[in-house]
Amino acid sequence: GTSNNRRSCLENVPRNNPRRHTRTAMDRLTQAIDISIQGSDYASLNTIFGSSMSHSYGDERSWQSLGQGEQRTLASYFIKSAVSNASFLQSAFNSPLAMQVMDVTLRHLPTTGVDNAADNKLRQMIFEFKVEQGDYVGAAVCLDGLRMTDDEGSPYYMTSAEKCDVYVKIAECYLEEGETVKADGAVTKAGQVVESISDPEQHMALILRYKSTYAQVLDSNRKFLQAASRYHDLSQANTEMIDADDLLRMLGRAATCAILAPSGPQRQRILGMVRCCFLL
Repeated sequence: GTSNNRRSCLENVPRNNPRRHTRTAMDRLTQAIDISIQGSDYASLNTIFGSSMSHSYGDERSWQSLGQGEQRTLASYFIKSAVSNASFLQSAFNSPLAMQVMDVTLRHLPTTGVDNAADNKLRQMIFEFKVEQGDYVGAAVCLDGLRMTDDEGSPYYMTSAEKCDVYVKIAECYLEEGETVKADGAVTKAGQVVESISDPEQHMALILRYKSTYAQVLDSNRKFLQAASRYHDLSQANTEMIDADDLLRMLGRAATCAILAPSGPQRQRILGMVRCCFLL
């Protein structure tokens, strides 16, 4: 009799309270994330954030059991927790499973971002890792997802110099893989902010990187006359930031581009300037 009464009481408890279910599922998943990060359990993290059809939408081990808003909140929680755990990240970058989880969560964040711009910090770290591994396109794609704002009160605030540095890095990576069109797009964005850099003397190394990257993009796009002019200007840079060999290399590129350029008075002028430089 007692067990029957208990069963009937349980049957009277409303079971379909989606808000309560979501809260319970969120608590369970955040706890699972904490445990997985502490133990560097990449397989469990992949189970939580996997999008495989093997994960049923009712599987409470997976974020597929949550609504889109809750999924974004959970992704934000993971990013924030991962960034605050240096030992986890040191090994996670070498795990394809962990990198897949980071990629998925970075693409499913709230529009407002993550506390302390943790997503930007993670993207910067992944960028550096991918560059070291020689995955330049992957590095560029990752960095291209950075949030940048002019609002000085936002954790995503970046100065013109910081923005320019991001765009130049992206362009440099694409050039490494011969992705000229994408490099062109990035260096164009850099050009839109480089003129706004305050104290350009303090950022001369960045400005020279921008000019060099722009010249290489023009060269790759077969705009030889413009490239020759840019290379020549760089070869005349009066700074200790560029060593003599690099200056000579720029001058050589200026000569090559000038020779390849269509004939005309401007081509002759640049060839004349280059010839004078070699005679000095």
